[in-house]
Amino acid sequence: MRERRCVVTQQSGPETSLIRFVAGPEGNVVPDISAKLPGRGAWVTADAEHLVLAIKRGRLARALGGAKADEKLVADVEALLARKVLSLLGLARRAGDLAVGMDAVRLGLKAQRPAWRIEACDGAADGRSKLDRLAEGKWGAVPVAGCFPADQLGQALGRDHVVHAALAEGSQSRAFGEIMGKLSGFREIDPGRKAGESG
Repeated sequence: MRERRCVVTQQSGPETSLIRFVAGPEGNVVPDISAKLPGRGAWVTADAEHLVLAIKRGRLARALGGAKADEKLVADVEALLARKVLSLLGLARRAGDLAVGMDAVRLGLKAQRPAWRIEACDGAADGRSKLDRLAEGKWGAVPVAGCFPADQLGQALGRDHVVHAALAEGSQSRAFGEIMGKLSGFREIDPGRKAGESG
């Protein structure tokens, strides 16, 4: 795993914990979520706090030859990360690595531990709590991505809406986990967890 240096902290860390930025053709700072765009890059620790500091202190501008950045960049990065996560779920669905729907997830949980569970943030609490109990009783802690509404999940997976899904272990889940880790620096990735525990 290659290491990169954050322009804010000046500390090195694995690429999986940072986000790359480049100077765009119009002289603005452009997020490079997949770290594949050409040109010189600048890296920032993957959370909103460090990105705001990088912008306010001019660290990104200096690192990228005076390219312009404003705090709108924070929302842009969050949106790009969320889009990437949903895209990865679509790929996993097509590869047969994603169980979708209450019945499929319940049966899957009885057979093997998933890498991730996906729960719509606007789904019914009772359905989620049943799957919580089943997963935790059988496998212990399983990470949950619960920060997308059912219609967004459905759009990514070719359905009207999706409330419950489970992602199997494999290359898709590793990529998904990496991007979810970065997204967690910009939004709470399972806001429904507290509500479920209190009920």
